[in-house]
Amino acid sequence: MKWILPNMCTAANLFFGMLSILSTYEGNFFYASVFILLALIADGLDGRVARALNAASELGKEMDSLCDLGSFGIAPAFLAYAFCMHEFGLLGKAAAIIFALCGMWRLARFNVNTGVVHGFFMGLAIPAGGCIIATTTLLFSAMNIRPEEFGLIYPITVIIVAYLMVSHVHYPDFKGDGEKIFLVAKILAAAMFAGIIYLTRAVPVQGVLTAVFATYAVFGIINSLITLMRR
Repeated sequence: MKWILPNMCTAANLFFGMLSILSTYEGNFFYASVFILLALIADGLDGRVARALNAASELGKEMDSLCDLGSFGIAPAFLAYAFCMHEFGLLGKAAAIIFALCGMWRLARFNVNTGVVHGFFMGLAIPAGGCIIATTTLLFSAMNIRPEEFGLIYPITVIIVAYLMVSHVHYPDFKGDGEKIFLVAKILAAAMFAGIIYLTRAVPVQGVLTAVFATYAVFGIINSLITLMRR
């Protein structure tokens, strides 16, 4: 029965994902974003609990992917569309659908490549992609920013994040055995992080959360580009 606890954590992931979708439907974008972040916590716990109890299973792995698609693929896509992308007509619809489809592709590829890819994530992990949507929604709401006022920047950014999930950009998995992380990439990432914190100093909590995920997304690009240039 030791498998029950990690599977409950996995189920909690989708539980929060569904709460996010329902909150978006009700127009409560704050709670919709917070529930995605809570889904991230549940997603991080299930694997750790399974390993601690020696209760990893194929069923748990399948559940994890299915829950991730709901919480970090569909829920953020719906949130982004309801928050502002509905203002862009067909482009907004396309961006939301592309995000969800790329999330599905990312998860399927990850499952197929678990025995091949080691020490890094190939493409931006879907929880990070979903949390970029959630944290920027929290930030824009707190700062009374309407992204649609800046033209096509928001839907294009959503499409770029979706592409990063299915790209071959290497992202560190923080287990210490991945590809080399270059000092230049660390410095540029730290500068970006500090810049976001400075610009959002009026709302520090939302600023820090946004800075964490946005910097991680850009860091992988920079580090991969440096790796290619050195080769």
